Amino acid sequence: MKAKPILQFLLTTMLCFCIKLNAQETEIMYLSGKDFKNPVEWDFMCTDGYNSKTWTKINVPSNWELEGFGEYTYGRWYKELNQEAPSKEEGFYKYTFSVPAHYKDKNVTIVFGGAMTDTEVKINGKSAGEIHQGGFYEFKYNITSLLKYGSENVLEVKVSKHSANASVNNAERKADWWLFGGIFRPVWLEAAPKSYIKHFAVDAKMDGSLLAELDLVNIPKNSQIKATISAHGADDIFEPKLFHVEKNKTKHTISAIWDNIKTWNPESPNLYTLELSLVNNGKIIHTTQSKIGFRTIEFLKKDGIYVNGKKILMKGICRHSLWPESGRSTSKDISLLDVNLMKDMNMNAVRVHYPPDDHFLEMTDSLGLFVLNELTGWQNPYDTKVGTKLIKEMVQRDVNHPSVIIWDQGNEGGWNDEIDSVFKKYDPQNRIVIHPWADFDGWDTHHYPTYLTGMHRFNNGENVFFPTETMHGTYDNGIGSGLEDFWKRYKQSPLFAGTFIWALIDEAVLRTDWTGDEKYDSKGNLAADGVLGPHREKEGSFFTVKEVWSSIQFQPKTITTTFDGSFFITNEYTYTNLNKCKLTYRVTKANKNSIDTNANAEILIEKSIKIKSIEPGETRKISFDVPENFYDGDWLEITAHDEHNREIYTWSWPIHRADYYAQKFLNETAATSKSTISKANKEVTLKNESVTLKLSTTTGEIITIENKNGNVPFNNGPKPIGMKANVKQILTQVTDEAVICTVEYTGGIHSAEWTLFNDGRLKLKMIFLKNAGRTNGFDGAFYEGNINKFGITFDFPEEGIEGIKWIGNGPYRVWKNRIKGTTFGLWEKDYNTTITGESFDKLIYPEFKGYHANLIGANLKTKTGNLKFFSENDKLFLRLFTPDLPKNSISKVFPQPEFPEGDISFMYEIPAMRSFKPIEHHGPESQPTNIRIKKGDDGIPMTLWFDFRNYQ
Repeated sequence: MKAKPILQFLLTTMLCFCIKLNAQETEIMYLSGKDFKNPVEWDFMCTDGYNSKTWTKINVPSNWELEGFGEYTYGRWYKELNQEAPSKEEGFYKYTFSVPAHYKDKNVTIVFGGAMTDTEVKINGKSAGEIHQGGFYEFKYNITSLLKYGSENVLEVKVSKHSANASVNNAERKADWWLFGGIFRPVWLEAAPKSYIKHFAVDAKMDGSLLAELDLVNIPKNSQIKATISAHGADDIFEPKLFHVEKNKTKHTISAIWDNIKTWNPESPNLYTLELSLVNNGKIIHTTQSKIGFRTIEFLKKDGIYVNGKKILMKGICRHSLWPESGRSTSKDISLLDVNLMKDMNMNAVRVHYPPDDHFLEMTDSLGLFVLNELTGWQNPYDTKVGTKLIKEMVQRDVNHPSVIIWDQGNEGGWNDEIDSVFKKYDPQNRIVIHPWADFDGWDTHHYPTYLTGMHRFNNGENVFFPTETMHGTYDNGIGSGLEDFWKRYKQSPLFAGTFIWALIDEAVLRTDWTGDEKYDSKGNLAADGVLGPHREKEGSFFTVKEVWSSIQFQPKTITTTFDGSFFITNEYTYTNLNKCKLTYRVTKANKNSIDTNANAEILIEKSIKIKSIEPGETRKISFDVPENFYDGDWLEITAHDEHNREIYTWSWPIHRADYYAQKFLNETAATSKSTISKANKEVTLKNESVTLKLSTTTGEIITIENKNGNVPFNNGPKPIGMKANVKQILTQVTDEAVICTVEYTGGIHSAEWTLFNDGRLKLKMIFLKNAGRTNGFDGAFYEGNINKFGITFDFPEEGIEGIKWIGNGPYRVWKNRIKGTTFGLWEKDYNTTITGESFDKLIYPEFKGYHANLIGANLKTKTGNLKFFSENDKLFLRLFTPDLPKNSISKVFPQPEFPEGDISFMYEIPAMRSFKPIEHHGPESQPTNIRIKKGDDGIPMTLWFDFRNYQ
């Protein structure tokens, strides 16, 4: 604090302490529950749909559809759904309540946190004011003159699901989201003194200065405003400030400055409580307060967005307020859950599509996220009269939240140019106003740009580029798929300010009007856009985003015998030095029977890594001393935690190559007899006491496999994927340890060498594309363009599969452009048939079926025994069956790339997953590859081991 005479300071402090004893805060009395989990019953009647035309009870707050009333409607009823206009339900509410007698000497206001959508309020049969229009906004009425004090009062509310104002319906009800009715946020009374501070809006800067614009009521003479701040989580003491205010003044501005302020930003979200008191003749007659953060925002056209002098890069996502069992009626717990999940993905920003619950903004303030706060309007705007009023309600409620840094007006055409200036009228911080998806006023918020988005918008751009929607996540599309490419390219531009993924959750709701097994509805593909399931189940892209947007980035590294314990890492924070973070490394070992038994991997070594100073933007070396037993382990993990002990990410590296693991985990046993090989009737038979393998001399494929227990239904392969091959000749060989059948091909496969060892182990050594070139005047090169699938495949029945335990990257399935987010280790999962974005009643993650990266060894468990596969080649993909396609798609979608034939495949190339745009509009890691093999090349090897001995 500033130096001043000790006596004067003590007197001021004592005065403030004494008068605080008489402070009067606004009294709050809830008429509803505080959230849907703790509701209060009101009398209710709905005019149409289920359970209509009869007075009954309803929980408040709630959306009445989730309480079993009315009809469920999705906002695209007039587009893909081709439905008639939905019924215009009205809900009538009644509630009897008492107010204390002492409220008679106060100003009493009734506040509605939100009601959908036209709301008419009566107290004791008299109107509280004009009908409120707009479903996502907090509104209030002064009802002082309408109340009976010390006795019962009757509250009557009529809520019309559809508005009498066409622009409200166009903005809110013809929208790409669920439409609900009812009082979905709390209702409460505010009882303030006759003289009070009605509202205040602050601009608190990084230098500790503060400006506050106050709305005042009935100010007596000899009055002052006392401003006090206190830090959350700290004992810092700050000097109160006193300001004179004239009698009957309705608006007043104060300014002050405090020293030693800690600023707010998403990485260190330091908060303060600002308390403003109305003091009259030394007595506090009213006190109000708000949490604030000191931070300075600068919006520089042709440059970027600065917070506290640092240029920011927003890593954001779009979020709707929704819970499956309660619709848009949520709770503080849900807000906490959602913000934590975003922070866990290393996000620093969120875009909301209407003013969210106030407790959501409390969480973004306290945990740290930048917020784009939006005036509703999906492709259609409010008219000027309604829009002006709703902007006022929105800004006045949310203006003091430090996390809110931008106002959005509408979305995708849903803006009204006439009302942009209204934001500035109520916001002393003068935040920018954007039109999401438009190139407007220096801010380019283009939706779903392509990877090569170019002229004006990017390559020759003049405006700050931050797409407010991208990486559309329908079903398993988008979000993580291709994100790294887009992110790396866009970051090259100094005009890039970040982006916002669409969207956080699959917006499925409980259908109280449905019978049968399926209960949750996302309107097919229309609302299944999330990186999380409806109850916040984590999809694979969750972890991809977490790694791509990690604030610590490791440069690529392969561990070999020359490994010295060092890595280069980059600090991608905006404000935080990495010496505030913690790094821990672990060396983990799997025992020989790890994939056969319930054994877990063993941690051999676990130690911390010291991080010296690494400033934001710097790349520097970290290292640890490599222990003597390091190479006894199988993989290395490094985990980073931030200064708040939140995990940033866990990275992993295999310590050895694939052939080492194949020899380690493949179970070699003693054999009592030798194998034999014979050729007859277009078949080659390899046989011993454990396994009999029959191959077709025509196709080179497995005809049958048998073990001591009978038939093993693994057959019809190896079929080539991404190439063609024809059998040229069959060669056989006998050794003391095994019998060998070599199938030579023309075309993409050069040869397939089958080796049956005496103990029953089976080895397949494939060579692809050796001497496969053309020789008719060409240089002997084989070239194939646009390869997105390459490998071999086999048939195996899906029926009876119970699960898989494997060593490789996991636990989630991958696409070519979404491998990040999986880590090397020992994994296990049960069989499931989850359809991402649709299987809400039987939702199990990780999904079982699909592509799995970096196969080392796998134990496929079935009801009739186990099959084991091992690879001697790094970076091989295991394909496990074909995921089921969505059954309830409304519009034309592309839920997944086409899978190759067969059931179990071993592949070097797998397809990429598209986002909202086709693959051609994605980055290089999403594109098909090409292969060029020249004469004299060794070709591409693939060596697999199979163990069919325990299948029954």
